[in-house]
Amino acid sequence: MGYFSYKAVDNGGGHITGTIEAADRRSAVATLTDKGQFVTELAEESKKLSAAGSVKAALDLSKLKFGSARVSSKDILAMTTQLSTALQAGLPLLNGLELIREQQHKSGMQEMLGDLVQAVSSGQSLSEAMAKHERVFNPLYLSMVRVGETGGILEETTGQLAGILTRDEKIKTSMKNASAYPIFVLCIGLISVTIIVTWILPSIIETIGSDVARPWPTAMLMGISGFLRNMFTSWFGWLFIALNVAGWYYFVKWTRTTGRLKWDTFKLRIPVMGSVLRTIAVGRFARTLGALTKGGVTILESLSVVRDTLGNELLGREIDIVAEQVKRGESLAEPLGESGSFPPLLVQITSIGEQTGKLDELLLNAAETFDSEADSAINRFMSIFPALLILVLAVVIGFILVAALLPVLQLGTGAGGL
Repeated sequence: MGYFSYKAVDNGGGHITGTIEAADRRSAVATLTDKGQFVTELAEESKKLSAAGSVKAALDLSKLKFGSARVSSKDILAMTTQLSTALQAGLPLLNGLELIREQQHKSGMQEMLGDLVQAVSSGQSLSEAMAKHERVFNPLYLSMVRVGETGGILEETTGQLAGILTRDEKIKTSMKNASAYPIFVLCIGLISVTIIVTWILPSIIETIGSDVARPWPTAMLMGISGFLRNMFTSWFGWLFIALNVAGWYYFVKWTRTTGRLKWDTFKLRIPVMGSVLRTIAVGRFARTLGALTKGGVTILESLSVVRDTLGNELLGREIDIVAEQVKRGESLAEPLGESGSFPPLLVQITSIGEQTGKLDELLLNAAETFDSEADSAINRFMSIFPALLILVLAVVIGFILVAALLPVLQLGTGAGGL
């Protein structure tokens, strides 16, 4: 049982404040409603737990922290799809949320959906309840839900959200599956090269003798071999490892803060990979902007949401410039074309959509085209990337073979000369 402070209005229109003991927020609201009091505010004050209850709460907290507390993007996709289906079937929002919560097996999802159910049952809107979980629901999600609530089309906007999330999840899965083989090849290659250079190569070279003048490839490789063998046995090796770890940490931090613009600009300039990232961002732009405008969100509000969904700071700043020009009264297509960061097809579709008043419909249709191009670009990149890795590994292994064989050939030539 818990204690809830409340503010309510009675049948005569008078304002009432007080405290009530109830099992949960829903029970508190039901009790007050039975008394003829309409709840306007309800806040939980404290809970009186028995010793057994305290132990149970501690166990539940431990489960949340170390068990299945993490809410993944796949969980949100499944929840959104289920919510859209429930609403389209005619279920009330609160009943739909409760039904979805009962079907969850992950403690994190149960906890989050429980919070949503309590907030909605106490009179909050779904978007307000979701805003408290900002790490789970991004600005696009909140904007779409808010649009659906305002226009009474929540079942439609959740369906559009499910489509957007499905597309994003498909891209993530495609990238992971396509990169699995190249990463495997790279790891096996690095392990093989490390073993050869650290243990096998020195044994071969030392059999030749130290009095023989070593060619520079052999001398270089022996230096690398000695460094690797002494990596964990000398202060210099540990210093080298520490500097590399610190450098990687600060590099990642730099790419996410002050250097994000430079890093994102560099990524777009990488051959093949840059076109993949740009095509994905353009497809996300078209789909998101089309879904928001179809829901009744203004262009300026839509652009502010779309800006944070592109995944690239350079393109995000281009959207900021476009938004400023739109605010001054210009059309959307003109500044998009002037930026030079978006393909002509998107600019043409945007221009036609503005002229015909079917911007949302044309953008959503165009999103399918850009998504197909993104899939093709991903497949092209992932067909080239493994070949490049194998080529690099072949060059490295070839260098090792040359460095190992040159002293043998040199020794044989010297012996033949004698």
